[in-house]
Amino acid sequence: MTTASTIDDASAERRRFLIGATSAVGAAGVVGIAVPFLGSWNPSAKAKAAGAPVKADISKIEPGQMVVVEWRGKPVYVVHRTPEMLERLSTIDGYLKDPQSATAIQPEYISGIERSIRPELMVMEGLCTHLGCAPKYRPDVGAADLGGEAWAGGFFCPCHGSKFDLAGRVYSGVPASTNLVIPPYSFEGDKILVIGVDTEAA
Repeated sequence: MTTASTIDDASAERRRFLIGATSAVGAAGVVGIAVPFLGSWNPSAKAKAAGAPVKADISKIEPGQMVVVEWRGKPVYVVHRTPEMLERLSTIDGYLKDPQSATAIQPEYISGIERSIRPELMVMEGLCTHLGCAPKYRPDVGAADLGGEAWAGGFFCPCHGSKFDLAGRVYSGVPASTNLVIPPYSFEGDKILVIGVDTEAA
């Protein structure tokens, strides 16, 4: 026999279940709204492709190491050059097409043989200026397959054999006609590289 207290207990249990279920659905809805909202703080893939700035933490790049950062759908090579790498840049001018980067595509604030804002940090687009292949990082000095003593470390394009030094300057006698492109970039403090924002605008 069903009593009034049994009915009240069942009603109370049903109310607790409905309140719990409603709360769970509400919490899921809040998360569903918050995640896209927080995600909107970062540039979308479309915005990045259109040229939105990209930030990269450079504090963990070891001397001699290269990392690749994507900007505008292109690979950007970031190389932490050692003092020895920098010293060798001035020893190979005679092997290069444009050692002073007179015809190179690069921001106005980039000059000299180092082609960088900070001498130890090289930032350049990782696309061969011949047909757009991605050159491979070859820091090994004197590599026999790349010219022996003429090779001071740099980049070799496996598609058609173009060669570039550690400042992205093109060697003579290869299909590529110009140095690797340097994108606009700047820094936020010592640790953050910003690709896509000129140093004057930073």
